[in-house]
Amino acid sequence: MEDAKPSAKPRETMARTLSNQIPEIKHLYQNYLLDSLRWNFIDFRDDDIVIATSGKTGTTWTQGVVANLIFSGRDLPAAPIEMSPWLEQRVVPSDLVLSQLAQQTHRRFIKTHLPLDGLRYDRRVKYLYVGRDTRDVFMSVWNHYRSFTEGALTLFNTTPGRIGPEVQPCPDDIHYFWRMFMTRGWFEWESEGYPFLSPLRHVQSWWNYRHLPNIHFVHYADLSADFRAEAQRIADFLEIGVPEESWPAIIRNCTLAKMRTAAPQDRLRQVLKGGAETFFYKGTNNRWKEVLTADEIALYDAAARRALTPECRRWLENGKSALGN
Repeated sequence: MEDAKPSAKPRETMARTLSNQIPEIKHLYQNYLLDSLRWNFIDFRDDDIVIATSGKTGTTWTQGVVANLIFSGRDLPAAPIEMSPWLEQRVVPSDLVLSQLAQQTHRRFIKTHLPLDGLRYDRRVKYLYVGRDTRDVFMSVWNHYRSFTEGALTLFNTTPGRIGPEVQPCPDDIHYFWRMFMTRGWFEWESEGYPFLSPLRHVQSWWNYRHLPNIHFVHYADLSADFRAEAQRIADFLEIGVPEESWPAIIRNCTLAKMRTAAPQDRLRQVLKGGAETFFYKGTNNRWKEVLTADEIALYDAAARRALTPECRRWLENGKSALGN
């Protein structure tokens, strides 16, 4: 029952309690796609960057921004998603991923979709957290999930070491999928996000530690509204000095069209029907308003009340403008 769920007040009290603490691992995230234990084997460098998201919030866009800031808009040695491996994704052997990272001579930027309660935290690392309205996330998840190739689903389910059940193909009905996404979690400590991670619980796990100087929050809506200003904020946080003459190239390289063209086409076609065209879809917000009914939106409201503090919810739905920044 709704009234049996935690109220916002205990969550706010918890957030204040955590303000003098550092993150600790509380959960092990292992399933058909994830193995959070992989983070135990990386040797962090003093200037490492971790890009953290719940998925479909602008992860690849942010990887492109960081890559172009590091290289000042010059030609990259590879596509950003190849330079910036997803460490806990278990399909690629961990030895291969860790070897790739160990051999990189440029400043490293690593992708994760883990909540902060499942990720090894290090004071030397700079963490970029990227958020987006969960309803917009859902529309991107729907497009992504229903586009998985049969080969991708088979690979997820048959790669040795899978913990838990297989992932099933995407339902045909977007409304059925929404109800499942908003009322069921993959892990027992989650209450939405199935068959992926809970996007709401995910952001709150990071928001609780936003006081830490090496965690920086970026919002998809802010990047969309004023890319140059937000990219400069990211550069300032990462302590990257960007020459003024480099900005036109950085801005050009981070457009949807340019990133779609530069993506590894063959690799994406193996995973998604339509390849890069599907992976870099529309990149727009508010499409959910034309799809979800009032009753369906009420499911989101209930889930958000359970999972998020009021301030975190305002930021997640609106970006920094909701906080007066």
